[in-house]
Amino acid sequence: MEIQFRLFDPNHDIIPYDLLLLADPSKQLIDDYFARGICFLAFVKEELIGEFVLIHTHPMTYEIVNIAVREEYQGKGIGKQLLQIAIETAQKLNANAIEIGTGNSSLQQLKLYQKSGFRIIGIDHEFFIRNYEEEIYEDGIQCRDMIRLKKEF
Repeated sequence: MEIQFRLFDPNHDIIPYDLLLLADPSKQLIDDYFARGICFLAFVKEELIGEFVLIHTHPMTYEIVNIAVREEYQGKGIGKQLLQIAIETAQKLNANAIEIGTGNSSLQQLKLYQKSGFRIIGIDHEFFIRNYEEEIYEDGIQCRDMIRLKKEF
């Protein structure tokens, strides 16, 4: 399966809400960071299968604020490839670190991020309770806390 990655083009591309909402159920939050970020898209032939959004958060630091792969393509290494492109993009932008946050219930994502060299730097307790109207569950675990991770270059 050949995957093509390219930068989101606001003149030709439609904001991929269906994918963005897989990683973040708040359209309001998505609209905020999407407007400030850099978005890369992943395609198989002409089918959009994945994306990530990267924003500049602190001096010399970028954050992946959304990363998602269509469910039928998950488990095939596409998320890992997207993560690697995000890391390389931050490095090209002269960052010395990249951060990412995920829910306490996102066990597969936590595994992927740590295998990719990210280290846990903190927990934002009750983040998902404070910022989302509806409760979020993954594999029977309530998503309550934001686990913050960082990779330094």
